[in-house]
Amino acid sequence: MAERTPERLVRLLGLVAYLDRHPGVTIDEVAAHFQVSREQVLRDVDTLWVSGTPGYWPDDLIDFDADSFESGVLRLTQSRGMTRALRLGTREAVALVAALRALRESVGDLLDPAERDVLSSTLDVLVAATGDAAATMDVRLAVEASPEVVAAARRALRERRRLRIRYVNAEDHESERVVEPWQLLTGDERSYLQAWCLSAGGERLFRLDRILAAEVLDEAVSTRPGPARETTFTPSQEHERVVLELDSRARWVVEQLPVDEATDLPDGGLRVALRVASGAWLRHLLLRVAPYVRAVEPVSAMADAGEAARAALARYESPAQG
Repeated sequence: MAERTPERLVRLLGLVAYLDRHPGVTIDEVAAHFQVSREQVLRDVDTLWVSGTPGYWPDDLIDFDADSFESGVLRLTQSRGMTRALRLGTREAVALVAALRALRESVGDLLDPAERDVLSSTLDVLVAATGDAAATMDVRLAVEASPEVVAAARRALRERRRLRIRYVNAEDHESERVVEPWQLLTGDERSYLQAWCLSAGGERLFRLDRILAAEVLDEAVSTRPGPARETTFTPSQEHERVVLELDSRARWVVEQLPVDEATDLPDGGLRVALRVASGAWLRHLLLRVAPYVRAVEPVSAMADAGEAARAALARYESPAQG
């Protein structure tokens, strides 16, 4: 399964700091410290070896001692300042202020008091440092949903209580469900409630703009998200392997789905390989990313999705039955 970008980025940054403090450590020791395989450490070093600061000439790149590397030892010779305190320019500081304000807007009510204090104090320092540049910027996340629904969802998350929701799915079927909310998510320009649905007996993502009403219940939430849930799909070699070539705007596929392999293309696109157990699920995915799909293997999968799209359009174009 391909690793999520945030997880690897944190490890890459930690790897530079670790090697700076522990010169001459073996590859196996690094693998044990970060709890990854030896092969993953080698891939991380390959990535860091071509990373660095703007300019990206040889002298701008992170570097390792090649002789030590050949003997199975990692020795950092150039960290490019990644082990020193970060110094931000005005543009970088303003961008960080915008990101932190967006974070406060989206999940501020769900944070522990100590976490909220850290977020607020960090923002205060950055705003004071950037002065007028930060004062002219106001960040508000637009959530396409009823304010009452958003308020109820945030209250249920904050108090860890169940929600009763009235929901309309993509086929315009309305249903009433009791869910245990886990978190609010954003992706593909939409906002979602990730929850355990007691009606379906499984994890679900509910689009906030399709929740018609939400009521906070007295019952406490008893489930938690986690990679070990039995209901979570686990790809295996028995499942069909599908390869998608996608535009860069569909990169969320790699971040949100359990892909086997992801390869960046020279033009910014990407090639993704993933295992599929359900033809209906694959059809839904292809319809969702249709504007950004360049190629699909096997071709029959794209033909199936195209037929489903034509059938849906035909239903809209048919005269109303009286």
